[in-house]
Amino acid sequence: MTVPDLRDLATGLCEFDTTNGAEAPAAEWLRDVLADAGFETYTWEADPARLADHPSFPDDPAAIDAAGRPSVAGVLAFGDPDAGPTLVLNGHLDVVPADESLWSSDPFEPVWGEAADGAATLTCRGAVDMKAAVAACVHAALDVREAVESGAVDLDGRLVVEAVAGEEEGGIGAAAAALDSPYPFARDAALVAEPTELRAVTATEGTVMKRLRLSGRSAHAATRWTGVDTLPLFEAIRRAFADLEAERCERVTHPLYDGFEVPWPIVCGRVEAGSWASTVPGTLTAEWRLGVAPGETVAEVEAAFEDRLAAVVAGDEWLREHPPAFERFSIMFEPAEVDADEPVVRALRAAMGAAGLADTEPTGATYGADNRHYVAAGVPAVVFGPGTIEQAHFPDETVRWADVETARAVVGATARRFLGDGGDPAAQ
Repeated sequence: MTVPDLRDLATGLCEFDTTNGAEAPAAEWLRDVLADAGFETYTWEADPARLADHPSFPDDPAAIDAAGRPSVAGVLAFGDPDAGPTLVLNGHLDVVPADESLWSSDPFEPVWGEAADGAATLTCRGAVDMKAAVAACVHAALDVREAVESGAVDLDGRLVVEAVAGEEEGGIGAAAAALDSPYPFARDAALVAEPTELRAVTATEGTVMKRLRLSGRSAHAATRWTGVDTLPLFEAIRRAFADLEAERCERVTHPLYDGFEVPWPIVCGRVEAGSWASTVPGTLTAEWRLGVAPGETVAEVEAAFEDRLAAVVAGDEWLREHPPAFERFSIMFEPAEVDADEPVVRALRAAMGAAGLADTEPTGATYGADNRHYVAAGVPAVVFGPGTIEQAHFPDETVRWADVETARAVVGATARRFLGDGGDPAAQ
């Protein structure tokens, strides 16, 4: 029963380039690590036809890249496992691509360094989002087992450590596990170890992706007045959407999001217009990400932006005669929320307090995560992990190592409380 220590496990995971559907080597390596450490291991792949019926994914199974992308899990059973609850510790193996030209080092060569205050840091793609957290969950589970074997605690139940594929693409592995459990036992709660700055996140935001297509009229630059430029048309729509974002941030309220400058953000992340520098751009494509508040539905937020677009179109003669297309594409993230009184949340907050974390109050996050799949399946899920979302998807992605160590301790203590009290930490 050997396993790399926490640093080596995090480093080993980060050395795998798991972009663009390439999780399999990392999943196989981690599965072997878990098996060698005495976990009972499980492996599954998502069925695209099954996911096509899920609201997060495209309706066409051929548009869902799931083949050859295994998710893995390791299970530790304690005492009489069927007499106690099961807690899932979830993380994902996939990472977003890294533009090496913006990095100070190879994104997939982990670099250990020091912050300005002398604290140890790990820099690499996936350090924050979220391979260090996966490693912390593995060692948290092993810490629980050590406590049981030493006689320090007496537990019934199971701990499941999951490392899933395709979270950045809608949660391919987690959605598959939530829809059709790969385990022969029920799951009572989950902790998803996304970067939360060691805060207890009980609400996550949803998103819908929309693609806008505009048609103008091309013309030679020397006689540009004979054409219809799509860029001013786009700018009018962009301003209207920005106004709607501001209105929504005033009108749509949630107590866990009061501290965010923009609680329901929208972003136009990609714009492509025209075909030649000397030609009036007669076509434009823009891709948007629209935020969805907990308690809202994707459909109603989508409809609000479609209505605002319709108002812009109604006020412009060219757009009335050449109406734009505004269609969903890619994936969606539904918002999710769990009650702060859920046993897993109470267990986490108690563990945070015992570890000396000052702020144990639940909060919200403006991103989406795999917790929504478990919540939708009736499995209460809280989000808690090391690092900040500001470092995720960022050049020179860096996590403070002390936060990873703290997350390991808190997650392990959460598991002990949750399992030790039969899923009810109030029983302590």
